[in-house]
Amino acid sequence: MTSEVTVESLDQEGRGVAHVDGKAVFVEGALPGERVMIEVVRRKPSFEIARTVAIAAPSGSRVTPRCPHFGVCGGCSLQHADAALQVAAKQRVLEEALSRIGRVRADTLLAPIRGPDWHYRWRARLSVRHVVKKGGVLVGFHERKSSFVADMRECHVVPPSISALLVPLRELIAGLSVRDRLPQIEMAIGEHDGVVTCVLVLRILEALAPSDETKLRAFADAHDVAFWLQTGGPHTAAPFHPPHASLAYTLPEFAITIPFGPTEFTQVNPFINRVLVRRALALLAPAAGERIADFFCGLGNFTLPIARRGASVVGVEGSAALVTRARENAAYNGLGDAVRFEVANLFAATADSVAALGPLDKALIDPPREGAIELAKSFPAADADGALSRIVYVSCNPATLARDAAVLVNERGYRLRAAGVVNMFPHTAHVESVALFTRA
Repeated sequence: MTSEVTVESLDQEGRGVAHVDGKAVFVEGALPGERVMIEVVRRKPSFEIARTVAIAAPSGSRVTPRCPHFGVCGGCSLQHADAALQVAAKQRVLEEALSRIGRVRADTLLAPIRGPDWHYRWRARLSVRHVVKKGGVLVGFHERKSSFVADMRECHVVPPSISALLVPLRELIAGLSVRDRLPQIEMAIGEHDGVVTCVLVLRILEALAPSDETKLRAFADAHDVAFWLQTGGPHTAAPFHPPHASLAYTLPEFAITIPFGPTEFTQVNPFINRVLVRRALALLAPAAGERIADFFCGLGNFTLPIARRGASVVGVEGSAALVTRARENAAYNGLGDAVRFEVANLFAATADSVAALGPLDKALIDPPREGAIELAKSFPAADADGALSRIVYVSCNPATLARDAAVLVNERGYRLRAAGVVNMFPHTAHVESVALFTRA
């Protein structure tokens, strides 16, 4: 049974939101302002989920999806919306999260950070399955809301050179003895001194045969890629061919080069990352003589640029391996004397553990999706001795940012001066954002 609804907005998964008799209906494939015919596929007491059957009145922001796999592949959810609508929808998601969850409002909404809409993804985790019924090996993202691997032959969010490798990779893996024991390929691209390097990490569950090794070497040489092999956890990834392949990315504005391993966390979008670092440092305004903490510092993506501005920085991270790498990166960039790194579980932060870092003037926080609520609770109150003059919060989850903002504003007394979105993942509903808190 179908019915007609008018779509009001987009939710955090990129679905249209409508209301029927006061009940929310989440409509896949619909855009704000559209009148669409829908079919309900799931009913709950407080909401329904529906799919679009026909569009009675399309939005002026509706566009033809560029990728032929859109709608099946789960890598993108918003290719049917133009770039302006995508960014506006993400800004609205951020504002609503701050208001509804955090009960806070930013004094200023920052201009969205935008970059290339296509070929932006320099990191990806591709699944591999040998599916006889589909003619052999599949390499790609999962299908939407499914554990099945999409039958992909091209992808427009990865670089063209990687998109062109999807079919050759399928053919390569189909000819390996371990094709049923190779569940994943992790792609990582780096760029340094104008040279772009692509590493493909093959997750293998049993040893390669000599013939497999010969085929991998020939493929790497023919397609100008490097293969690494991963036999266990991420720490087991090691170069295979060429044996000395390495990765790095640069932050030219700060004269920073950051070497990294292909399984270590870096932002997937290097173009946006450069602008994000610039925006975060503009908000933080580090100055010579200040002591600043970078929490969840990772490889030093923000730590090293802060130090380059003359501040003394302590980077704090839960992974000992990442801290080791961050120390190496500081030394590589000649910043070893301006930076120190500490290993700490920031999800169990306390006022004492933060105080043990020494007096701090400012802080930057870049947590995972879980957020940083214990850390927020541990900061000195805004009117107390040792209060931070500025806190910059870089978030990949509006809900946890809003939750933590409520603590910083309503419990610790800071003021939410500014917030805005970062379009790190075009054509997806993922919302990255940055916020500035100051003493009231």
